[in-house]
Amino acid sequence: MKLIEVSTRRPVTVFIAAVAAVVFGLVALGRLATDLLPDITYPSLTVRTGYEGAAPIEVESLITRPVENAAGVVNGVVRVTSSSRADVSEVTLEFGWGTDMDVAGLEVRERLDVLDLPDEADRPVLLRYDPSLDPIVRVGVSGEDDLIRLRLLAEEEVKRSLERLEGVAGVVVSGGLEEEIQVELDERQMANLGLDVGRVLQRLGEENVNLTGGRLVEGQSEVVVRTIHEVERAEDLEEIVIASDQGATVRLRDVGRVFRGHKEREIITRVDGRESVEVAIYKAGGTNTVTVSDAIEAGVAALGEELRRIDPRLELALITDQARYIRQSVDEVLKTAAYGGVLAILVLYFFLRSWKTTFIIGAAIPISVIATFFLMYSTDVSLNIMSLGGLTLGIGLLVDNAIVVLEAVQRRRDEGLGDVEAAIAGAGEVGRAVVASTLTTVCVFLPIVFVEGVAGQLFGDQALTVTFSLLVSLVVALTVIPMLASRRFSPAEPGPGEAAAGAEAGGGPAALPGLLRRALSGLAAAVFRVAVLGARAVRALRDGVEWLIDKVLALPLALFERGFGGLGSLYVRVLERSLAHPGSTLALAVLALAASGLLYPRLGSELVPEMVQGEFFVDLELPPGTHLDVTQRRLAELERFAMGLDGVAMAYSLAGGSNEQGGVAGERRENLAQLTLRLSPPIDRAREEALMESLRVPLEAQADLEYRFGRPSYFSSRTPVELEIRGFNLEILSRLGDEATRRLREIPGLADVKSSTEGGNPELQIRFDRERLASLGLSQSDLAAALRSKVQGTIATDIQREDRTIDIRLRSEERFRDSVDDLLGLTIDQRGKTSIPLSAVAAVEHVEGPAEIRRSEGDRVALVTANLVGRDLGSVTRDIETAMAGLAMPAGFDWQLGGQQEEMATSFASMRMAILLAVFLVYLVMASQFESLVHPLVILFSVPFSLIGVLVVLFVGSVPVSIVVLIGLILLIGIVVNNAIILVDYTNTLRREGVAKLDALRQAGRVRLRPILMTTSTTVLGLLPMALGLGEGAELRTPMAWTVIGGLVTSTLLTLVIVPAAYSLVDRRD
Repeated sequence: MKLIEVSTRRPVTVFIAAVAAVVFGLVALGRLATDLLPDITYPSLTVRTGYEGAAPIEVESLITRPVENAAGVVNGVVRVTSSSRADVSEVTLEFGWGTDMDVAGLEVRERLDVLDLPDEADRPVLLRYDPSLDPIVRVGVSGEDDLIRLRLLAEEEVKRSLERLEGVAGVVVSGGLEEEIQVELDERQMANLGLDVGRVLQRLGEENVNLTGGRLVEGQSEVVVRTIHEVERAEDLEEIVIASDQGATVRLRDVGRVFRGHKEREIITRVDGRESVEVAIYKAGGTNTVTVSDAIEAGVAALGEELRRIDPRLELALITDQARYIRQSVDEVLKTAAYGGVLAILVLYFFLRSWKTTFIIGAAIPISVIATFFLMYSTDVSLNIMSLGGLTLGIGLLVDNAIVVLEAVQRRRDEGLGDVEAAIAGAGEVGRAVVASTLTTVCVFLPIVFVEGVAGQLFGDQALTVTFSLLVSLVVALTVIPMLASRRFSPAEPGPGEAAAGAEAGGGPAALPGLLRRALSGLAAAVFRVAVLGARAVRALRDGVEWLIDKVLALPLALFERGFGGLGSLYVRVLERSLAHPGSTLALAVLALAASGLLYPRLGSELVPEMVQGEFFVDLELPPGTHLDVTQRRLAELERFAMGLDGVAMAYSLAGGSNEQGGVAGERRENLAQLTLRLSPPIDRAREEALMESLRVPLEAQADLEYRFGRPSYFSSRTPVELEIRGFNLEILSRLGDEATRRLREIPGLADVKSSTEGGNPELQIRFDRERLASLGLSQSDLAAALRSKVQGTIATDIQREDRTIDIRLRSEERFRDSVDDLLGLTIDQRGKTSIPLSAVAAVEHVEGPAEIRRSEGDRVALVTANLVGRDLGSVTRDIETAMAGLAMPAGFDWQLGGQQEEMATSFASMRMAILLAVFLVYLVMASQFESLVHPLVILFSVPFSLIGVLVVLFVGSVPVSIVVLIGLILLIGIVVNNAIILVDYTNTLRREGVAKLDALRQAGRVRLRPILMTTSTTVLGLLPMALGLGEGAELRTPMAWTVIGGLVTSTLLTLVIVPAAYSLVDRRD
């Protein structure tokens, strides 16, 4: 190959190019963004619409169904689900993977903007599930007893300070008490004066407004005219005139009282048992998570010191910090890669017994890895555990090409060729095979573009980094390795006379005036002598280190050499027998493959291994209608218990809802709560699960409490197990949901089983007498608005204070809205006639309505959800199907499994197709390489037999089949054929030189045994640190590493025997 010859004869050019690649890679490394995972675009949108004061039935009919009908016809929607609860509707639109979600969002917004919803309903809000949209840091502000002041401090000091930091996109404050001015009316006094709430609302709005008066031209000047009539103080409200009749003036203070209060609490947040205000910080798109987090952490520390000088009680505490786990995970991947590289180089030394040769091959690793950073920067790939995992996967593969090239060069040198000629001839001999083997490994990643689901997006970065590093290693193997192999690295040291000659060569100092020339010449000679002495010292140190290492490794090297010699002799005998009985050899191999296939049904399955991050949460749900204060008390008891457990570093609780996840705001209901626990190092799955079990003890003791454990999720917004029972009648759905819940709770490995139909929502239903209303000229909507104003209040206007807006809420005094009788006593103005109470036109009934109405694809459903404990999703799914088979379904009702099981089925189907495409692409590459349709089939014999090792390793290690394992299988396809390519390629070379077929197979086996075992050993040992599963984020690395290791070991052993046997049978030419 021309490239090899040019590279060998122009060493300086190759050296400079390698240095340039390394320099550009290092510069790019400093600019790469650092994140936990690649950017994953989840194809779903949630339409959330608030409808305050509405029951689930009204929310479903007036909000949810219209939104479903409007948004469900948007192009690309594949599934529509919804949830209707008191005060809120959520409609989730699922799109096909690969949909442009920005365009989809615009189309949905267009449909919603023309939708006719009730006037009282809020404007629909579009939310996207995306873990990258979660706050990167949450801070708790505590220490101040006055929660209104604490909230104000968080908004005016903490929020403003953090918003100024570079990379911060926004800061959201929640918790504490939000200031509000409240106006409470005396209903009796209002009735005596013939006034109603509408009149008060009107006057408050009229008296608190600034209006423009136009422009006044006076001479040559123009003046803007403004009427200033805004209320600046709460006390000013009391003086507003509500009515005036024949000189009698009624002011607001005559019919009510004005006071400073706070908005009705929706949530209560606590950090380590102290009530606090939460500050959530969001990063700007495209910024480095770790860098922004570092800036936030420094800003919080400085701000905390400043606030403590004002009030020693004030404290700012980091609740969550995404960068903490990202740092730990990335550091662990880098350490794993480093350990793998050291092990790969060490095994090279055992095979080669030469530090120079080991150095030459080992040079391929740092050059390839560092140059890959430049290609990552050019293609906008961030540093994350998947991209770095790709580099780790490739560590052992990076030296494979170098090993094959250098082994061929050394063999040519042993045949008597000179250094340069041996480098050119040896590298040229294996150049085509090296290119083919690299392309087969690279091309298997192309089908990932067809993979649907989270797998395609999750492993895209990994595929790119493996591809980049292998392509760079191919260039290194064909340029740098031959160039280094052609050099002896033992130049003769120049004598003293040569030093002077070297100082004056090139007309440098010699061309200067005499005195200056002599001075520079002497200086050059001195520098040269120092350099020679330094070189001698370095050489002496190197020789000493080599001698010491050789002495230390003498016994292991001797044992290794003896073992390898015995293995070589054994291989020759086995090869002879396989060539003598090729049919029997293949039959035994097929039998072994069939036997291992019996293990497959006993393997579990899951979508993606759950990542343990040293943090988990438990969601709590008390009976519907539970007051927020009761929820807080129950949560505080659990919080105190959790803080007493060993290993808990911090507790953060939220009463009244759940935290935002995946960029989607959590629910807000008074009977909901969430407790988040952060554990002290080290991060360990067993410790987390032990703590969860400890918490289950007090939770199980509370019969009226539903709970669910969870961890931060990055791959799916769904619960592991979701069972949908479809129908229309809510009572039958509730009965079926309860029965399904009972059956699932009996299945081992299922925990936190819950049905959406459990528990009813207490309602106070007011039924109007339509005929009576009509005779009085009243409307239901007017009465409903009056009721809402009485109970909940109405925002009449607001006061502007600097850059803050303080709402003014108008409602009845508390003594007039304490009971049902107070509601029935609501005074109704008949427009000039005698006022009547509400009880004259309505009846009140206490009922229990549904707490939530779920819908899927237009049908009502009872949704039963559950978590997994100690079992895989696949085996649990089979048990659920068995349990549900005996449940009789009425006409018009049926059930189906969804959740992560549905996502897993979609991803697995795509992965199977990708595996078949990978095999096809490998065949195409090899057919082009060998100009044969037969020899590639011989090489592909090694692919199915790699499954023997894969199945055994997964079974022994109890590793479930997941998309991580299937990605490992795709990578394995590209790797296992490399050894067979080298074997078949050399066999064909020998046959072209006139060697008989069987003799060529024997010689190829003996000659290629060493490089094949070397490449396999470096790959396996390079992956071994990853397979051990040490450190954070190992859940996404370990299954893949074991898959490749198991398949590669068995494939290598069988390739050396099966491929020659298959070759002798398929190729009939002598």
